[in-house]
Amino acid sequence: MDIRVGFGYDVHKMIINRKLILGGVEIPFIKGLLGHSDADVLCHAIADALLGAAALGDIGKHFPDTDNRFKDVSSIVLLRHVGGLIRSNNYEIVNIDSTILLQQPKVAPYIKKMRENIADCLGIYVNQVSVKATTNEELGFIGLGEGAAAYSVVSIRGI
Repeated sequence: MDIRVGFGYDVHKMIINRKLILGGVEIPFIKGLLGHSDADVLCHAIADALLGAAALGDIGKHFPDTDNRFKDVSSIVLLRHVGGLIRSNNYEIVNIDSTILLQQPKVAPYIKKMRENIADCLGIYVNQVSVKATTNEELGFIGLGEGAAAYSVVSIRGI
């Protein structure tokens, strides 16, 4: 059995008057993430991990921020495309484990919906998707509320 592992990371600056979208869920907050797309760091980290596991490059290669087709696009749409690339390259997703890092707001009430959104767009079961969240203990730019990041580890196997 050909099991492959990928690791993804993404970070975005937080600014006032921008939507905060994580895992395809809009979370009410005074700040949101700045980016070319909707800046969903969770979906971006997962997409990068999947692309890495399949040796298909990174998210910037597939969705460059210089391409207006991706301006303000939902990252769930991007992640769905990556799931299609994984399948078309004869892989299936075994599992996804992700961690969101941000100081505020608390996102625990939204994690169930994030997992459902991610599983739905990738065509996998919810129990294959883990999403966790933590603060940065008020340290660094994340701890000061100036940004958010996400890490993701995925495993895929050949079909």
